[in-house]
Amino acid sequence: MNKSARTADHALRDEEADALFSGLENSRGLILAVSGGPDSTALLGLAARWAKRLRRPPKLIAVTIDHGLRAEAAREAAAVKRLARSLGVSHRTLRWRGRKPKTGLQEAARSARYRLLAEAAASAGYAHILTAHTLDDQAETVLFRLARGSGLIGLAGMARVSPLPIGTDRMGFLLRPLLHIPKARLLATLRAADIAYSDDPSNRDPRFARPRLRALMPQLADEGLSAHGLSRFAARMRRADATIEFAVAAAREALAPEAWSEGGTVRFETIRFAGLPAEVALRLLGRAVARTGSEGPVELAKLESLYAAMRQTASRLRRTLAGALITVNSDWIVVERAPARRSSARPGGSSGRTAAMSKHRKRSFTK
Repeated sequence: MNKSARTADHALRDEEADALFSGLENSRGLILAVSGGPDSTALLGLAARWAKRLRRPPKLIAVTIDHGLRAEAAREAAAVKRLARSLGVSHRTLRWRGRKPKTGLQEAARSARYRLLAEAAASAGYAHILTAHTLDDQAETVLFRLARGSGLIGLAGMARVSPLPIGTDRMGFLLRPLLHIPKARLLATLRAADIAYSDDPSNRDPRFARPRLRALMPQLADEGLSAHGLSRFAARMRRADATIEFAVAAAREALAPEAWSEGGTVRFETIRFAGLPAEVALRLLGRAVARTGSEGPVELAKLESLYAAMRQTASRLRRTLAGALITVNSDWIVVERAPARRSSARPGGSSGRTAAMSKHRKRSFTK
């Protein structure tokens, strides 16, 4: 039996816990995202043990987000508060208030959770937020994004450290110290410490995609797609992504080295842009659109469609995408802010003129 198999369901040792939080010893304080489930409860217990072994530990604040979606949430938050106090950790419960969407509920809840955690960090004056994402979560994320046709960036999965805006003028960090730890080891750690945790039934609700993927994991592991294998795949995708990012930075410096102002104009020489590898060209074009347009980052499928049209045309092309106007001719590719859309046709026959203009514009866009 190899070492990973022997330790797969063993509690984490003190030296392993210390390694999880290495580099955070001199932080002013840390926000711990603790829902009360097994993973986040283990994070709370491990962080408290680590802090007690330090002479001058950072202050720890456990933050529980009550999304207002389950009657049990308030009781679970109270249980986290009692556990945190017994471990010498401060605790706060924050509530997601307001109307909840009927579709995309889990995505909206996730956005609200990170917003509230960032507000807690800003209020405390801290720069680090720790979540309890595990190796199993990483595997589910890769599968989830693969099923939705994600590109290389998405398949890289979650990073151990991600930037996260805190307040209006500060940048903090979202840390996932347990990202390489299997969930089984966290459960073993809780059993060894005799620490109870709550169970959220929504984690098994087949109406949501992630629980359905989670249910498939044992079968996928039998076919070689284990959590470890998927996490290794994500690491390789991150490595490839970093290489492409290096190439994109070099391409920008070569083709458009001037500063890109918000809502300004970006120009590329058509021939030089056409010579870029497709993935580099796509990312460079997408950033120009996001920078100059009015609607933020563009969807990958729409960007790919635009790029394909640019590759196929031998003459002038004009398209709008994400609030940007892209004009292509034999000399230049120009990306600029699209003009504001006109209001609906006014009474008095203007609709006929609008139709004629639309017909003329359609002809000018074709090859």
